[in-house]
Amino acid sequence: MVAVDPATETMIWLMKTELLEAERVHSIVGAFFTVYNYYGYGLSEAIYAEALEYELLDRGHEVLRELLVAVGYKGRHVGWQRVDMVVDSAVIVENKATEKLSPAARPQLISYLRATPFQVGVLLHFGPHPTFYRFIDFPKRARDPIRARSSNSCPPQLESASGEGT
Repeated sequence: MVAVDPATETMIWLMKTELLEAERVHSIVGAFFTVYNYYGYGLSEAIYAEALEYELLDRGHEVLRELLVAVGYKGRHVGWQRVDMVVDSAVIVENKATEKLSPAARPQLISYLRATPFQVGVLLHFGPHPTFYRFIDFPKRARDPIRARSSNSCPPQLESASGEGT
């Protein structure tokens, strides 16, 4: 979008600053702080996750926990990745309940986003000081669709024109 500054008569390019899944993420973060304020710090991740699920359900969200998400490589199914929580089939939520957030926590969620069709992820740290991080993978890299039939092993090698295996 272009606007003209009347004082200088120069064109100004305006950028749309809408965040992906802004309202949904706002609700997730609100639920996180509601749960944290109820319990404080010191419980297990499983307790926080269960309470967060109830809070999100109370807010009208659909929540899937411990979801196995298919991961593909160049159009081939290579395995399954478990994610802590998916909200409204749109946002990955990764919960941590440690004193210090591991340096691996952020790259872990970024990898989940890159390997799955999800564009938005939220890392919730139920630590001594509640903290959240929002990540996006947008625009998504082009990926071939995952084959409907896949197995845990690579497909057999194709025979060459001479009839021998390649």
